[in-house]
Amino acid sequence: MVAGLVGGLTACNTFAGAGKDVQRGGEAVTDAARDVQNSY
Repeated sequence: MVAGLVGGLTACNTFAGAGKDVQRGGEAVTDAARDVQNSY
């Protein structure tokens, strides 16, 4: 039972980390788009 709980918590942390990585990627794309718009 404890192993299942620990495994579940680890999976949550993995998904949370993946979500943060996707968010950072989106922010990079947004910043690049702003840079392109500002250069014209």
